[in-house]
Amino acid sequence: GFSKSDGSNVRLILASQSPRRREILDMMGLTGRYTVNPSPLDESALQRELAAQPNLSPEEYARTLAEHKAQALGVEMVTTSSSEETEVTLILGSDTIVDLDGAILEKPVDESDARSMLGRLSGNWHKVHTGVAIYGLGLDDNQQPKLLTSFTDTARVKFADLTQKDISSYVSTGEPMDKAGSYGIQGVGGQLVEMIEGDFFAVMGLPMHTLSRELSRAIMLLDAK
Repeated sequence: GFSKSDGSNVRLILASQSPRRREILDMMGLTGRYTVNPSPLDESALQRELAAQPNLSPEEYARTLAEHKAQALGVEMVTTSSSEETEVTLILGSDTIVDLDGAILEKPVDESDARSMLGRLSGNWHKVHTGVAIYGLGLDDNQQPKLLTSFTDTARVKFADLTQKDISSYVSTGEPMDKAGSYGIQGVGGQLVEMIEGDFFAVMGLPMHTLSRELSRAIMLLDAK
């Protein structure tokens, strides 16, 4: 894990099963310094609830989902752990969405949905928002997870003009099926992207630069406790 300035240990838990997010944490030099524990959050129920809020921007939507993912894991850990387990823990939650002119594109429900999304992205600029939240556990006696910091990092992505054949052959690779907006920039889907403005890693699933800064800030907040 990490150490506070007094030398005590801080655990870091990634509340996500995304291999891309693990890859980014590893690139940040954190290999072996965090554990993975997917959030128990019922994501689709929360997505429906948030989608029903007309004034929620896509940026707030991504950040709110990230907060709920990290918080749900924190609450589960408090409920299932014995009271003497007081090791300070940081829980990292994240959510990535594609925003096409204000319309939120989540993961596709099936191949035809993936083809339809890629058709809408073809030839156009869109935004990718990655929401990130860091909760602290074991900070005080009440044991409830406490939000230390949360933010949304946004990048703009320009897709090439795609033919139906381009779209079908990409969908047949299976890569789009577990990805927001039906593409992965760090895989075969990178070939569909003409240009990007912003942090490549935000599009991949965790904005490396901002996350690094905010993790340091979270640890400083722990020091202040």
